[in-house]
Amino acid sequence: MDLHSLRQFLVVARLEHLSRAAEELRVAQPSLSRTIARLENELGAPLFDRGGRLRLNEAGRLFRGHVERSLGELDAGRRAVTEAVGEGIGTVRLASETLFTIAGPLTAYKRAHPAGDVVLHQMTGEEMGRALRAQDVDLCIASQPIPGEGLEGVQLMDEPVWLCAPHDHPIAARTSVAVEELAGLSFVSSRVGHWQRRVLDRLFASRDLMPRIVCEGDEPGAVAYMIAAGIGVGLIPDMARRTDTRSLVAWIAVDDPACRRVLTLQWATGAHLSTAARLMRDTITGWDWGA
Repeated sequence: MDLHSLRQFLVVARLEHLSRAAEELRVAQPSLSRTIARLENELGAPLFDRGGRLRLNEAGRLFRGHVERSLGELDAGRRAVTEAVGEGIGTVRLASETLFTIAGPLTAYKRAHPAGDVVLHQMTGEEMGRALRAQDVDLCIASQPIPGEGLEGVQLMDEPVWLCAPHDHPIAARTSVAVEELAGLSFVSSRVGHWQRRVLDRLFASRDLMPRIVCEGDEPGAVAYMIAAGIGVGLIPDMARRTDTRSLVAWIAVDDPACRRVLTLQWATGAHLSTAARLMRDTITGWDWGA
């Protein structure tokens, strides 16, 4: 099996859809199907369940983990050699669920190290875990700890998450509210996989309730603007109260200790970090997240 086939397998495994994977890879679907079939033949086991929608099976998930780690090590070796023979401090690849969160430390880093290259990615927590283990990124700032083996990190901040509402909403005058009182309200939220949605779903599930989502998107930072437009209510972290967002909406405490965000910086255990990545890690951990 060659590296090209393994990289194609990872795309099919991520999308679990041959035609979309072929489109992303810019190859013909029949050619991609043959590549996956050859891999399965070499391994002596199917990697996908093909009853109806394509699904990665247990053997496929096991193989994916080994492929991600192997290709990650090769890429890390390539970067290490480039850094050793080159000049400068190298490149840091940083991921976050919302780019708004990292604006402050990123500015500080670029001022201190203007020659350092930064590549930014926006991902969900689940995507971050896979990207770290595959060494596709160096560092991730996640709004909830990323579970699983092979990762380590530090907690940056633990802050409350507020219910926010348009100023003319009936609930806007309240100082606090119980989760049960939110049943039936229209919610603005990020999509499934983002931390705000996980908090919202978890709060409601603990009461055997389902939130009524009327607006969802991929940019958590846009939630406050949709709330201010009168679309519905939503959950916003305390950090946003220190920005212009504060005046856009009414802020109401939620009577549940689980309504919090735990911001963490994480990286892969044993991964080679470039000088740029180590300096970025120092900048992020030294940043005053409560300011």
